[in-house]
Amino acid sequence: MSKILIVDDEQGIRDVLAQILEEEGHEVFLAENGAQGRQRCAEHAPDLVLLDIWMPDLDGLSLIKEWASQGRLTRPVVMMSGHGTIQHAIEATRLGAFAFLEKPISFKPLIETVARALASAHSAPERQAHIEGLGDSESIEVLENRLRRAKDSGAPIFLASEPGAGAEACARFLHAHGTPWLAPEQMGPLADNTLQWLEQAKGGVLFLQGIEHLSPTQQRGLLLLIARRQEFSVRVICTSAESLATKEGYSRDLYNALIKAAVRVPALRDHPEDIPQIANRLLAEICARHGLPLRQLSEEAMDIVVAQHWPGNLDELASVLEALALAARGDMIEAGEVEVRLGLRVQGGGELDRLFDLPLKDARNAFERIYLEAVLKRCKGSVSRAAEVSGIERTHLYRVLRKLGLRAGAEES
Repeated sequence: MSKILIVDDEQGIRDVLAQILEEEGHEVFLAENGAQGRQRCAEHAPDLVLLDIWMPDLDGLSLIKEWASQGRLTRPVVMMSGHGTIQHAIEATRLGAFAFLEKPISFKPLIETVARALASAHSAPERQAHIEGLGDSESIEVLENRLRRAKDSGAPIFLASEPGAGAEACARFLHAHGTPWLAPEQMGPLADNTLQWLEQAKGGVLFLQGIEHLSPTQQRGLLLLIARRQEFSVRVICTSAESLATKEGYSRDLYNALIKAAVRVPALRDHPEDIPQIANRLLAEICARHGLPLRQLSEEAMDIVVAQHWPGNLDELASVLEALALAARGDMIEAGEVEVRLGLRVQGGGELDRLFDLPLKDARNAFERIYLEAVLKRCKGSVSRAAEVSGIERTHLYRVLRKLGLRAGAEES
């Protein structure tokens, strides 16, 4: 018998889910909000948490983010929402959620997802012996060895990585289970209150992405943070998609402090032999998240996927596979579908026709990608012009393009 915690602010949903799971032989605990869920989790140490995203006091995304940052995400968490979007599902899985269930939750998807989540908890090793999700080719073995040597050096670790190539997976590989994990999305505190981050990450990892964009004041803050990291036993890991050695105006002192333990993360095109394994894993995760039958790429379709350049790396691959899985009419994704999705040929019947076979939410997200691909093509890759045409604020458009794995051209000055 497994212990399951249900955190949802709607009593009717709590009662129905509890009845189903108790009839399946599980011991069930209930919480009506995020704060109570935090307390129940500490009291009962459940084997699985069913966590609602939208709650009035402390929402589910904030709670799972808290558990992840404090190293307490030690059990599978299944997110639930009646207002979910692909963005929320992606964010939840990025934070460590096992799966995403959309309300109203049907009996079969609930039971199957709970069974898979509990099975994964019982079979998963306490610590991954390799970098999760990047494959097992010789290139990744070399990467693992370099990361171990960098870890042993005690210096701050610098990951030279194209966007989406797997820098976060590398940082997670260096993170000790059960210790804090802090990955700020905004760099403002580097200029204002640097030591606050060291306090929050004490004894764990502070992961800073995109440091090529730091202002001179933020660069000085990062230098101070690196200088005092050992006082707080914090491992500092930074990433950059650009060469800092040749970047105009970049602090040489900061560059010299980072280069002592620098590791290049190979782009996806540098280890194409891993793509079939990665693609199959991503498809399985995508289908589980959306409650779809398991989709697979045919042999010819996989050959096309492997042969691509993938400038957006894993993020782009995941976005394309998600679009293919949502639009597929059968369990096998054929070469022609991949060619149309990648723009290698025009679909005779019109791709928009397929949207009418999808639920509204999925059709809306699929159309968003088709629309932005077309706008970017018309604007010759210019995000500024695409923002004007689409009416989307430029910064938000960048985030949407990154989420979809779409790559823009060079920006005009």
